[in-house]
Amino acid sequence: MKQLQADVVVIGGGTAGMGAFRNARQYTDNVYLIENHAFGTTCARVGCMPSKLLIAAAEARHHALHTDPFGIHLDKDSITVNGEEVMNRVKSERDRFVGFVVEDVEAWPSEKRIMGSAKFIDEHTVQVDDHTQIRADRIVIATGSRPIVLPQWQALGDRLIINDDVFSWDTLPESVAVFGPGVIGLELGQALARLGVKVEIFGKGGLLGGITDPVVLEEAKTVFGEELTLHLNADTEVGLNGEGNVEVKWHEDGQSGTFTAQYLLAAVGRRPNTDNIGLENLNIELDERGVPKAHPLTMQTSIPHIFIAGDASNQLPLLHEASDQGKIAGDNAGRYPNIANGLRRSTIGVVFTNPQIASVGLRYAQVRQRYKNPECVAIGEVSFRNQGRSRVMLVNKGHMRVYAEQGSGRFIGAEIFGPAAEHLAHLLAWAHQAGMTVPQMLDMPFYHPVIEEGLRTALRDVMAKLKIGGEMHSECKECVGD
Repeated sequence: MKQLQADVVVIGGGTAGMGAFRNARQYTDNVYLIENHAFGTTCARVGCMPSKLLIAAAEARHHALHTDPFGIHLDKDSITVNGEEVMNRVKSERDRFVGFVVEDVEAWPSEKRIMGSAKFIDEHTVQVDDHTQIRADRIVIATGSRPIVLPQWQALGDRLIINDDVFSWDTLPESVAVFGPGVIGLELGQALARLGVKVEIFGKGGLLGGITDPVVLEEAKTVFGEELTLHLNADTEVGLNGEGNVEVKWHEDGQSGTFTAQYLLAAVGRRPNTDNIGLENLNIELDERGVPKAHPLTMQTSIPHIFIAGDASNQLPLLHEASDQGKIAGDNAGRYPNIANGLRRSTIGVVFTNPQIASVGLRYAQVRQRYKNPECVAIGEVSFRNQGRSRVMLVNKGHMRVYAEQGSGRFIGAEIFGPAAEHLAHLLAWAHQAGMTVPQMLDMPFYHPVIEEGLRTALRDVMAKLKIGGEMHSECKECVGD
């Protein structure tokens, strides 16, 4: 077995791992990067990029089928979907994005890139399969995550798929049962339905798209329910019928039925890949999911020379967060023991459905958890149903709520379901990171007519409810919980 000595070892070659490797090399050349599958990142291969390609195709068909309200009449019978052409474009463009990532990787020294599965032997030693053992002064865990597959689905065999499998299809299927109405399930479920695939979406607890604000959630349920068949709080039994197709028997609110599909898409969440890397050989502090706890500003675990980043950290499973965490972990591993806090940005999340879903800063549930006295928070809102530009474009569906702190007037968060939510969220994220107050945000320019005027309406609404300064300022400072 090959024996190596390293200053830094990075386990995992995804977005966080590549970032950690790149930044650690600014301090030492003796850095190794271990990857057990293929370089190219989850985002580029099976995540954000291929899913947006599928969504773009779905949007094209959807728009073509809904031109009548504009007075533009198309022959609907002539609008057909060629599944092979759809998937060819998805895979071709996906491979192009992956190629850019692989080019970066191949520019790094080949002897510093090791393929195989790494496991901890002790706090300073990792073994890669049965061919290489590396003793390292510092180690970064960046092993990513994988989709959760419930045990009762295993009997479905090749009729059970995860999002990775969708982007390997040569053509579109006739029907899919989507389990999980979160970000992945909702994006892919709506896209497939808009491409003509028969889709039903199943979930528990009435959740949808990660929305926690009850007003925004109700609007989302109404709008999506007009287009998609949703079972958001259903008891289900899943099996294969005599023809080898997936059969879902469901019970919900006194009703029951059966949905038969070619595939079951498992989209109930993702699990950090930290359960098979030998953590049992370390005396490291873990959270309730068995993931090493880490300081969010340094990514340092309870073992000072071990850092963790990206989806493996169980913090925020988003590409831009993985990139930031990777940089922080790589910097600190490279210059250890000189640890420093890294830049952490305001939280922003977007679901690329239509209408889109977005959140910035604190979500509603986090606001209620953080502020012990609900009167210390003012909420402003706007419906997009009568918003000017939205009506012009016939995208007038959705609702937005913004949250501000009483006393200071500081903008603390928002949840959005509506048109152009990705752009509204960026405006709000910049304001949030700058620590702006609602009066300061209202001093910013708004053009006419634009969807962003809806944001101004929501800000005016919350402004009318704010009590800035005075006793409220000190009371609400005391109101904030841990």
